[in-house]
Amino acid sequence: MRENRVARSYAETLFALATRHSAIEEFGHALEDVVRLLETVPGFRLFLETPRIDRAAKKRVLRTALEGKVRAVFLSFLLVVLDKRRQRFFPQIASVYSALVDEHLGRRRVEITLAREPSAEATAEIAQRLSAFIGRTVIPQVRVRPQILGGIIVRSEDRIFDGSLRRQLEALRRRMLRAPLRLAAAG
Repeated sequence: MRENRVARSYAETLFALATRHSAIEEFGHALEDVVRLLETVPGFRLFLETPRIDRAAKKRVLRTALEGKVRAVFLSFLLVVLDKRRQRFFPQIASVYSALVDEHLGRRRVEITLAREPSAEATAEIAQRLSAFIGRTVIPQVRVRPQILGGIIVRSEDRIFDGSLRRQLEALRRRMLRAPLRLAAAG
């Protein structure tokens, strides 16, 4: 719980800086790049998170790697995170920051589960219809799960709309099992 508050606090601070400098999406992309580096280069994550390595050395490496590639204010933010020993929160900060950007731009990430991989046109059509229904621009995150057999499952924030064939068949099965049996008279 405390970790969520820490990540939220840093993400909100970065969002305020980004807003002030008209760089909301730019900072988001830069933060995603940092997180991607942490996830794909294990040595980089170890380097930043190991307490035995001097903070000055970590800051020097970040400056060398990022100076001229990101805005100075963004780099300063990263260095403050290092100073406060919060670098292990970069992934959570990025996640909260992304949610803040989506909220600010009127977007909503929606998880869409289908039985088969949809075409680009089908994904666009689903996103368009969901956008009209939700009243925000939908960013579809498509998952393929053959187990649902057909139909669609939509998860938006804490709501789930299950229109899967599997759920419909299970509901039909339950209704059939509850139905009274009528035996035909022997005749």
